[in-house]
Amino acid sequence: MNNLVNLFSRSALLKKDLDYHLVRASMVVMFFFFAYQKWFEYEAQILIPYISNGPLISWMYPVFGIRGASWFLGVAESAIFMLLLAGFWNKKLGVLGALGSVATFVCTVTLIPFIPGGWEPSAGGFPAMVGPVAFLMKDVVLLAVSVYLLKEDVIRVAAPAGGLETYRRNLTNVHSS
Repeated sequence: MNNLVNLFSRSALLKKDLDYHLVRASMVVMFFFFAYQKWFEYEAQILIPYISNGPLISWMYPVFGIRGASWFLGVAESAIFMLLLAGFWNKKLGVLGALGSVATFVCTVTLIPFIPGGWEPSAGGFPAMVGPVAFLMKDVVLLAVSVYLLKEDVIRVAAPAGGLETYRRNLTNVHSS
């Protein structure tokens, strides 16, 4: 095991913020596809039980209607996609994209307790999740990923030019004392 850990610690794969770039790239790809599907009728229909029961998003149907709510989400997710993509080159725009991502997943995670039919009665209900609740549980991880990306982008914006690692060490020392 120690040999394996030593091998990975010397590997170029684990240096130069590969994790940060992979997380950003995966979120860019995901938001591209999230945004794209919001422009189609099938997605507008799929969203009905989610939006109708969402404590933070149920206002969208009275304001925009079914298709309009889907389009609103499509515009928002397109903006998040573009900001996350721009974050590869401009960390301030990356912060905005990460904030949008955090907001997205806060909204979707708050849906979990309110989705009808999300808990299997034959198994005693909660915590036996089914269907849409099981689908939404991934958003708990995506919320954590979004917070990680936000933290990393804020650190990169706040760090003096060329001093990212020094800034990280100083930040860690401030919080540990």
